[in-house]
Parts: sequence; C-alpha cells; structure tokens
Amino acid sequence: MLMKEESTLHHTAIRILKIAQELFLAHSYADVTMDQIAAAASVTKGGLYHHFAGKETLYLMMMQADLLEKHQLFNKAVVMEGSCRQRLETLARLFLALPAQQRRLAGLIRRDINTLSDEARQELIHCYQSALPDQVRSIIQHGIRAGELRPIDARLASFCFVSLVEHCVSHHGERILPTTAQKIAFVLDLFFAGAADKAQIAVDQETP
Repeated sequence: MLMKEESTLHHTAIRILKIAQELFLAHSYADVTMDQIAAAASVTKGGLYHHFAGKETLYLMMMQADLLEKHQLFNKAVVMEGSCRQRLETLARLFLALPAQQRRLAGLIRRDINTLSDEARQELIHCYQSALPDQVRSIIQHGIRAGELRPIDARLASFCFVSLVEHCVSHHGERILPTTAQKIAFVLDLFFAGAADKAQIAVDQETP
C-alpha cells in the first residue's frame, strides 16, 4: 500500500528522507547507517528515531514516497485520451523528464531488495508494481482490446516496456541515444515493430 502524502508528514521527516535518498544512491543499503543519516540531516540520533523506528522503516518510507509521486505522475498517461502508442509515449516521456536522481531511485529496488525483511520486500515490490508496471499493463490491455496490439501477456509485456525505457538511461543508452526523442523513438519502434529489418523480410518473401 502506498504511503500517505508528503503533506501529512512532519517537515523534518521529509527533509531526512530527501537527505537519505542521496546517501542510499551513493552507497549500498548495508553501508548506510542511522548515524550517517542523522549527521547528514543535522539531527540527533534520538531525533532521527523519533521519526523512524529504524533504517529499514526509513528506507521503505523513502521509497514509498518516491513511488507515490511516480504513481501519480504516470497515471496521467493511463487516464489520457489517445492510442496505446500515444499513451505509452507519454508515460516514457514523463519518466525521462524526471531528474536523474529520481530515475535512479527505482533501480535501488533491484539492488537492495534481498537485504530487506520479507514484509518490507513484499511491500516495496507492491508499491513499485503499482507505480509503474501495473500502469503500463493497463495501457497495454487497452491496446489489446482496441486491436492495436496482438493478444499477449500484458503483465510480461509491461515489464519488457519498462525495461526498455530504463535501459535507455543507462551509461550505454545515454551514449547511443543522447536525446529524449531518440530514446522514445527507439523504445516505441522496438516495442511495436520489433528488431527485424522489415525491408529485408519483404525481399526474402519475394525471393523464390
């Protein structure tokens, strides 16, 4: 379940979460300590524990806050009018327009998931799926019903689409596709048309 809006959190807790983001992005989950977070946030350790019961609780709330923002942002593509391709393009554009730090946060889930307790792991997976793959799946299901896509497993296709977009902002992706327009064109063309050379297929079909 996604956490409550930031507006309902104490301003000190919000500041701590933002500072914790920087630490968790720079270091592994295991290497970040509550002492380091307290020092970076200029609060006492007792003050830190007043807001967060422990590191895992803080980490989970940090990720939930980010995923709630992403859920609300990406939902704009889900509810908009337009074709499946247009809505997926909008979602990809919204993701690519995020600051680099916010784009990188989603990657922490894969990096840190096995270091968390079972309960925290399941909660984080649920929040991530709700924020991104489930919304992509909704768009894909609409595309299937509308005849824009052939009948495929929408859940699997949603993870494939998300992976394509995320890999476009990897170090290699940024080198090969430096502009947002190039990234979006690559993702949509590969997702909707595949990687085959259509011209060559046509030649092969015409060759006796």
